[in-house]
Amino acid sequence: MSLSSRLGIGFMRVLAPLPLPLVRGFSKILGRLLHTIAVPRRRVVDRNLAICFPQKSEAERRAIARETFVFVAQSWLDRSWLWHAPEKVVASRLKIVGSESEIREIAEGDAPMILFAPHFYGLDAAATALTMHTARPSATIYTTQRDPMVDAWIREGRTRFGDVAALNRVDGIKPVLSGLRKGGLLYLLPDMDFGRDQTIFVPFYGVQAATVPSLSRFARLGKAKVVPVVAKLTPGGYEIEVKPTWQNFPTDDVEADTALMNERLQGYIDTMPSQYYWVHRRFKTRPEGEPNIY
Repeated sequence: MSLSSRLGIGFMRVLAPLPLPLVRGFSKILGRLLHTIAVPRRRVVDRNLAICFPQKSEAERRAIARETFVFVAQSWLDRSWLWHAPEKVVASRLKIVGSESEIREIAEGDAPMILFAPHFYGLDAAATALTMHTARPSATIYTTQRDPMVDAWIREGRTRFGDVAALNRVDGIKPVLSGLRKGGLLYLLPDMDFGRDQTIFVPFYGVQAATVPSLSRFARLGKAKVVPVVAKLTPGGYEIEVKPTWQNFPTDDVEADTALMNERLQGYIDTMPSQYYWVHRRFKTRPEGEPNIY
């Protein structure tokens, strides 16, 4: 447990009771600073945007890059009030919109359901909002942090409301399927590159991208419906859109399902490109024989 971790978590607790405009204003300054000084990460963002949006001008992509660093900072510091502010304050800043039937089923249903939650910066806010409104058992899969103190803080934050199990990625598939088969919810973030052993190559913005095929596999094995959840930062907090259930999904073709997932994700990203997690090296793993993109 490092001193920096203690100070960092303490700082987040101090931020929690402050008015949201003040937190967001500080985050904006921090985000602009990060865009300037975090050169290696900025290069990753710039490369991702060049690959995915070649039709946009360089000036347009620079504007998206600057905005995305602001959203990185805002979403991170927003965890202060998401995880430490009174429940009433948290609820007042989270607005759930979208398909009424799916929203009702998340809250009151008992059929297995996977919430497809792509890596928009509001993903923690969306998870908090949904778990605040359901007593159903739910689970999320996360990667252990190196610092045990930070790991415990994140785990506690993500399980603050509702009946939530934070499953470690190394725990495997059994606890995931067990929860689904008992009528639970799974909050799943599969749009990542976790290396050659855990992914398959399917197109993402026209480029082969190593993608975790877990959405199709978990849905099929758990006999679960898939409901997309897209979170958007707003001046007053977050807007969490629950979209209609995907029809005819999954199929017996995992590769086709995963390609369809990426295709639909592109549609979500195109509506708010600066709020997607471009700081991730999305094209890190390449097909055999292809050069390193970064």
